[in-house]
Amino acid sequence: MKSEPRIAFITDALPSVGGAEKTLFTTLEIFPNADVFTLIYNREVFVNTPLAKRTIRTSFLNLLSLAQKHHRTFLPLMPLAIERFNLRDYDLIVSFNYAVANGIRRLNGARHISYTYTPMRYAWRDLNINGTRSRNQLPINWLMRNFRKWDKKAASRVDEFAAISHVISERVQCAYQREARVIYPPVEIERFHPSAKRSNYYVTVSRLVAHKRLDLIVKAFSCLQLPLLVIGNGPELPRLMRMAAANIKFMGYQPDDKVAELLSKARGFVCAAEEDFGIAIVEAQAAGCPVIAYGSGGALETVTAQTGIFFEEQTTDCLIEAAERYERAPKPFNTEDLVSNAGRFSKERFQREFTAFLKGV
Repeated sequence: MKSEPRIAFITDALPSVGGAEKTLFTTLEIFPNADVFTLIYNREVFVNTPLAKRTIRTSFLNLLSLAQKHHRTFLPLMPLAIERFNLRDYDLIVSFNYAVANGIRRLNGARHISYTYTPMRYAWRDLNINGTRSRNQLPINWLMRNFRKWDKKAASRVDEFAAISHVISERVQCAYQREARVIYPPVEIERFHPSAKRSNYYVTVSRLVAHKRLDLIVKAFSCLQLPLLVIGNGPELPRLMRMAAANIKFMGYQPDDKVAELLSKARGFVCAAEEDFGIAIVEAQAAGCPVIAYGSGGALETVTAQTGIFFEEQTTDCLIEAAERYERAPKPFNTEDLVSNAGRFSKERFQREFTAFLKGV
């Protein structure tokens, strides 16, 4: 009788619960006996999650002061740390990569599959580690140039790639010259139920970090004087609060059931980021909430003409124009169209496609 293969799941870091972490939870439902490795694990954040009772194998970085809350600070040490994991006992390695997880060293002929959220954006795009877009610091340029060399070598250790969207598949091709099958990440659409009566407020749900461009949303809605709820925490919160008018309410972290309730009643969901995929955008549609989104990245794959509108440039003026156009629209979006479109990204669909992908390799 052939024994079950031993599987290792590798993720860059587990500092908080977001879309990448929920994807890991869903994959562990398919492969409950897989072992989880990560560089940094903020255990207290995962108390009420599927990871709470698991043994999570971490790197030496996890022992360093402030690592759990400021993990990006330790980026220069991450390639060394990821290569030090010993995976000698595993038959299959699955890396969930947005930074260095592809760099894991396989042993004893194990297959290595990468599910890529993005080639690390700070190295391959014009983003700084703090999320801003200007890069004129020579030390940072030197660091990222060397990281790209390491990252290409790390990618050569991967047998097969999958990506969370077509835009990320294109980035994999550009960075590594490798093909990547598109498997959209799972969205728990069953948590969302459209309300029969909608309120007049708009909502955005996001980590409050610079590259999510919450500043555009806050400035635009301050000018428009339309009620806006901002759900989420992050280092940008103090700056955003300083620029916000009285019509904007910062809700901080909200539990899943509260987010679902607020989305189900909102007039519209707003996103100004160039998303790699954009789980919150799909969740909004599952709740019957139409979307106003920046017309680039993953939003072009998840929002249709029947479920939302786009603005073409990441500027306050363009977002204001889109919101005014949305307000003037004579015909409301159809709830059935919104829910149906969100259904394309269900958890069951992800589990089916991901299982078939791993069996195929």
